[in-house]
Amino acid sequence: MTAGNFSIIFGADDTNECVTAVREYLRANYETTVVAPTSWPELSETVARGVAAGEYRFGVLMCWTGTGTAMAANKVPGVRAAQAWEPWVATHARLWNDANVLAMSLKRTAPEVALDCLRAFLAVAGPDPEEMPQIGKMRGR
Repeated sequence: MTAGNFSIIFGADDTNECVTAVREYLRANYETTVVAPTSWPELSETVARGVAAGEYRFGVLMCWTGTGTAMAANKVPGVRAAQAWEPWVATHARLWNDANVLAMSLKRTAPEVALDCLRAFLAVAGPDPEEMPQIGKMRGR
């Protein structure tokens, strides 16, 4: 584990060059658990429950569009899954929304872009303090 001192849970419902790049980056740089491929709703629930329970700091999900996994993960209380297709969106999902699960399209995202999104998401130390009132409302506080 070289890049981070926290654990990440990763799941994808299919495999391709993009999924392989993300999975291998995570394995090389973080303590990572890879969920066995299954249907995207089940995969998303497994990842989301691991994050919500505090077993993992972050989750990363990939499906054909990234939308279904984000929607399914957000059904689990305590999860704030955000779909990102570029690094700016990934960064600001963490900063402004305190996202704890990153969802990406495995079909429409180039491997290099997916890695840039992942690095941007994980590089944010925490939410912007000025956004905490809004984040608190989203959390129900």
